[in-house]
Amino acid sequence: MSGNLRSSKTTSKSPKTSPKKQKGDKAKRSSKGKRKQLDKKDEVDLSMEGIGHPEIFPLVFTTKTQEIFNCRVDEDVTEENCFKLIKKEDIIQDLKTRAAISDFHPVKRVILEYPGEELLVVFDANFQYGQNFYLVASEEAKENFLKPPDTAEEKEEKSEEEKERTLEVHACKRSVHKPWVSLGSEKEVEEESVKGYATKIKYMFSRARGKFGAPIGFTDRNASHVKDSYVECTSYQDKTFSIKLLERDVGIQMVPKVKEASTQTKWTYPKNAATQYSSRQLSYEELEESLSSEKLKEFVTSVHLRMEVALQQNEIMNAFFDDWKALAEDESSSGDKSDVYLQAYQSFTDPDYLKDRSISCVRWHPIIHGIIAESATQRYSDEERINPSDKLLLQDSVIIFWSFSDPTRPQLILECPHDIYCFQFSPSDPNIIAGGCFNGQLVLWDISKNEERLQNAKSITVGVKKSVVNMDGASVANPSENNDTSEPSYMEDDENDTESPLVRYCACSSIECSHKTVITDIHWLPDHFEVNRMGITFENRAEICVQLVTCSPDCLILFWDIRVTKTPSKPLFEKAKEKKIFDMPPGVPDTFKHLALSWKPLLKINLCKSDTRMEYSPIKICLLEQHHHYKILDKAQSMNKQKALAKEKPYAKMSVPSKKPLKALESISNNFFVGTKDGEIIYSDWKIKIDSNSGKPVSKKPSHKYFIHDEAVNTVQISPFFKDIVLSVGGWNFAIWKEGVTDGPILESSCMTQRYTTGHWSLTRPGVFFIGRDDGNIEIWDLLKKTHEPAHFQNISESTITCISPWIASSKQQFLAVSDDSGVLHVLEICPILSQSSSNEQANVLDYFEREVKYLKNYEKYQEFQAKERTEKEQTQMEKTSVATKQKTKIDGGARKCR
Repeated sequence: MSGNLRSSKTTSKSPKTSPKKQKGDKAKRSSKGKRKQLDKKDEVDLSMEGIGHPEIFPLVFTTKTQEIFNCRVDEDVTEENCFKLIKKEDIIQDLKTRAAISDFHPVKRVILEYPGEELLVVFDANFQYGQNFYLVASEEAKENFLKPPDTAEEKEEKSEEEKERTLEVHACKRSVHKPWVSLGSEKEVEEESVKGYATKIKYMFSRARGKFGAPIGFTDRNASHVKDSYVECTSYQDKTFSIKLLERDVGIQMVPKVKEASTQTKWTYPKNAATQYSSRQLSYEELEESLSSEKLKEFVTSVHLRMEVALQQNEIMNAFFDDWKALAEDESSSGDKSDVYLQAYQSFTDPDYLKDRSISCVRWHPIIHGIIAESATQRYSDEERINPSDKLLLQDSVIIFWSFSDPTRPQLILECPHDIYCFQFSPSDPNIIAGGCFNGQLVLWDISKNEERLQNAKSITVGVKKSVVNMDGASVANPSENNDTSEPSYMEDDENDTESPLVRYCACSSIECSHKTVITDIHWLPDHFEVNRMGITFENRAEICVQLVTCSPDCLILFWDIRVTKTPSKPLFEKAKEKKIFDMPPGVPDTFKHLALSWKPLLKINLCKSDTRMEYSPIKICLLEQHHHYKILDKAQSMNKQKALAKEKPYAKMSVPSKKPLKALESISNNFFVGTKDGEIIYSDWKIKIDSNSGKPVSKKPSHKYFIHDEAVNTVQISPFFKDIVLSVGGWNFAIWKEGVTDGPILESSCMTQRYTTGHWSLTRPGVFFIGRDDGNIEIWDLLKKTHEPAHFQNISESTITCISPWIASSKQQFLAVSDDSGVLHVLEICPILSQSSSNEQANVLDYFEREVKYLKNYEKYQEFQAKERTEKEQTQMEKTSVATKQKTKIDGGARKCR
């Protein structure tokens, strides 16, 4: 045991210092109290410093201590295996638990100052240091005990063995010259070498030879007096080099700061205190004297007028009545914040079609319960879309149909020629879908043959054999029985029915006549009127929706007609040629065969600015005569009408528009609201006028424009309850407009901290609407509760909210579809407070809008009055100045005559 021990200098501090140093420490630490001084006196120096081992501290371990730390003699530790590592935390816990009874108490200070996490305890079987155990109090000594150094003889033997091995290796191997092989080091040297890539700028100064050596004199000169002598280069922020730092590799060394401090609070001695009082009782004489005093009469005379006015005001109205709180008081809409929620119901995503994509549009199926469709776009920049790469061209552009009964896979997939930004179901027949592409084309689909699959989504069985669906004959045939096996199939099921049917589009607009950029909004015109080429509205005798309106940032608003248009007769060979060109692929319906590659817009509206030659860039459009097939009051009738029209297939019987004169409708509003890319709200008319100079038809210029939003407008939507109330969302705020009020919005929110990305009115609450933000939250606004802040907000996703679409499943259940930028579609169930309206809620909201309109008009009148008053003051001041000037001129003239 003693052979392994080696004396060495350690960095640990000794628990006992010299007497002089101890006195100095007492003088410095006198503020710590008498208790610490007494503890230092009681400490005993147990180290073996006298024999040259200051790191050794003998200890006596009782049987209890040996059991606690698992160092029982002849069981856990023996004479051969005498080392035991004990954690410092366990020893400190033992000191706290047993205090002075602990066997480590004599070396408490040494343990607390030990820098390591484990202390070495050695079993001293021969009592070399006087006790049965001793503690090693330094890291260096601990390492020497656990790993003793080699002796001199062992070192010599190892060195001789190594020499013999090296001699054997050198004897066996001979050096062979090999050619130099490059491993890439010359490239690293070349990359690390400094090269001057930038061309050096050379300046040449010339002077006449006769002036060589002549003295030079410098003078000051104004740079603005001499042409081209001064050019100001102001600094500006270049967005090309403004790179946002997302990650930084930084090394940080944290060192805890320990500071000893003591606090003595001021202590006051508690005392029991009590006050006993009794009311003062006046006698009859004292009361008579007080009431008849002049002081009381003067006080009553001075305040009786104010008291009378206050009593009258209390009789007229209650000063403590809260109008805003009473406006929304109703037993159906009452509830605290815990009752307002959006409960997660279902979520949809697809790893194949929705990976690295952003959902651009979400629409509920108008007839079939639990069916929702969505379109997705690639997250590419405008430059990548203008110059598409191979990766972009190979991406599949689809519209996906989901069902509540089977959320794991799509029920139907619509093939698209390009990414779809927006699409709409036809109000007359939900099997007809119109969509706007990123390249500006308008696309039509007919899913009437797949309607039964969507309706029977729950009853779809597994194990259906692969089949080819004949769209023309509505029959299912076996591929082995089909004679023409070379024709491709656009709708087929897998052997296990794991692949969803793929439906190809049946009509697409001409690229030359379409929009030049992405179609950002699309709407079907109502079925009770139609528009001609001059923008005049006529009656629609077919009573089905046959026209669409689209808008795009290319400054155009286009009206489209899906009916057959009569064209001049052509020769037979041209007709045969066109027939070959326009033959539809197998499995594709020929509902809109007449529109293939020749579909052109019926009416073009160009939004030009009135003061300049520049044009507006529309993003969203809202028609005041827009069809509301989700309207609550007529929901049952509209559903029955849609189902009946879907069975009749009205688009299959479309014919050429009749030449008979149609009845013009004067009651139809031709006005519409438009939200632009620059955040402007435009109010205009779609009628075409004839230019007086050129005689050509031109679009009318917008009658009103408002700059409300700081960024592009992403929502312009009319209220489902009020025909003249419109909601616009964009940038960091929203606004509510009323048709006929030209002074501005009747309600405008303040700028929020997060950017708004989309919005939608509630379908059952007139004063409620939802707004999505770029941080993944949804704000719920209730105008009958609060108008300065949202009534409730809830986090839905970590990505940006892109679309919001509510849907009424029944009178007691409503859903809200919310999509995000990561390709996930969330379906949330709306709580009863947000879905059930009170009996007088619509009247209260209408009253609130009327009050806001009156306030806006009064504010405008007040501004006009202030401007008029300011003008009158300026005119009066100018007249006074002119009179004073004339009088001064007369006085000066008289003085000159006297001279």
